[in-house]
Amino acid sequence: MYLSFFGLNEKPFSITPDPRYLFLSERHAEALAHLLYGIKEAGGFIQLTGEVGTGKTTIVRSLLAQAPENAELALILNPRMTAPEFLLTLCEELGIGVPDPATGSLKDLVDILNTYLLRAHAAGRRVVLVVDEAQNLEPEVLEQVRLLTNLETNTQKLLQIILIGQPELRELLERSELRQLAQRVTGRYHLDPLSAPETAAYVRHRLRVAGATTEMFSRGALRNIHRLSGGVPRVINILCDRALLGGYSLDRHRITPALVRQAATEVFGRRSRRGWVTWTAAATLILLAATAFTLWRLEPVWRSTPGPAPVIGRPVVRPDVPAPRPVKIKPTLAGLLDRYRSQTTRQAAYAKLFNLWNLRYVHGDPASGPGPCVQAAQHGLSCLKAHGSLGQLRLYNRPAILRLTGSRGHRYEVLMTGLDHAHALLALGPTPQRVSIAALSRDWMGHYVLLWRPVGGRVRTLLQGMSGARVRWLRESLERVEGIRDKQPPSDVYDARLTRLVRRFQHAHGLTVDGIAGIKTQLALSGALAEPGTPILSRHGQGG
Repeated sequence: MYLSFFGLNEKPFSITPDPRYLFLSERHAEALAHLLYGIKEAGGFIQLTGEVGTGKTTIVRSLLAQAPENAELALILNPRMTAPEFLLTLCEELGIGVPDPATGSLKDLVDILNTYLLRAHAAGRRVVLVVDEAQNLEPEVLEQVRLLTNLETNTQKLLQIILIGQPELRELLERSELRQLAQRVTGRYHLDPLSAPETAAYVRHRLRVAGATTEMFSRGALRNIHRLSGGVPRVINILCDRALLGGYSLDRHRITPALVRQAATEVFGRRSRRGWVTWTAAATLILLAATAFTLWRLEPVWRSTPGPAPVIGRPVVRPDVPAPRPVKIKPTLAGLLDRYRSQTTRQAAYAKLFNLWNLRYVHGDPASGPGPCVQAAQHGLSCLKAHGSLGQLRLYNRPAILRLTGSRGHRYEVLMTGLDHAHALLALGPTPQRVSIAALSRDWMGHYVLLWRPVGGRVRTLLQGMSGARVRWLRESLERVEGIRDKQPPSDVYDARLTRLVRRFQHAHGLTVDGIAGIKTQLALSGALAEPGTPILSRHGQGG
């Protein structure tokens, strides 16, 4: 609503997570750095705590995005479960097939995990378990988690565990019966709210990412935002969004302290006060305002002539007013997932994805039969499993399987077949279901799987000095995207000119600008071309 008024490209204070808006305070950056170090080097437990809205989810998303390639992360979002259920969920997150007789046996599940972890260690992979909302873990489950750290070789722990939760997690680990676990915590980090300077920097950062070219918030407004929000990023976002809406409605391009206080009144349901106003004065002002409002509401009653009282139990019908049309209530994402739960299994999602590529997916034993990525490779397709954002998927422009986690911890695998700036199309039911990005982001932590067709049937990083058909495809594709028409036959040598084209494409699409055409650059280029016969998310490519 207010975007064009303030000259913004998109809403800067949406509460849905987006890595492009990532702002790390000194404490956030330190916590993320230690978590990354723990994944690469340490063993045992790492504990991260913070109040609601201080950025724990942001840290988790950043951790998933920046994890090293040899790290295999299992994420458990709702740990309210028994010990066998917890171990079974961990196996599911790691893609380990568990025979039905073993699902209720702690010993069998631990043995299966130990075998898997030993194989991962032998292959040079590090397995990391991230438990969000860990303050909800029952003591007996925590004890079982502690026992998992006993899985080790002579030189290294096989499983790194990161516990993320609210401050109650610290109190939980201080219990005497959990002292053995507490002794294995190698790093403890607590996320404090943002300071006043950090709050101002946070607001300015988000505005710049959204396209702002001027300072929209006065210094006094920024001070009020920090005071009223307590430095909690989630509350800062809500206040700033409402203040911008207020500025738009009053035709003001500069956000003042008064606009921020009015925004706080609307957000919190109570009138906020200036820092120097006493509580007595504030109460007096509120009383006067309430009295004036009451008199204003009663004025029509004083001016009108009393008429007959309406009949109780019968609606009053006026002939000049049309009857209201019935309101069609759109199903929520949670309702759709519950209604079509049978279509949200991993097998069902892969079957739908393969069907988009005009291929048949063969259901088989995940432990012994060829997996979906092996089947895709047999048809010249490459399988990309990653953590990222919807912005990345817009760039790649390929349908993707999203892993969603409901409010009760249920996991769903859902195929996304379309994406624009505000909505996504999910393959649920007889026709694709349109859901808002805000609703989708609440249940999606960034895990996705997609298929694409690399040149030559397999992915190979291309860099200066190489030659061949892949290099020729790269040059021709970049020239098509940029509208370059070269009269000379395309060269198949990766020269300095091609390096410049790659760097220009990377810069324009938010990729790492290094002049090397790796998997992300090739995938983004393939998505930009949107060649006929290949399924895409949007006809407008990454523009969505």
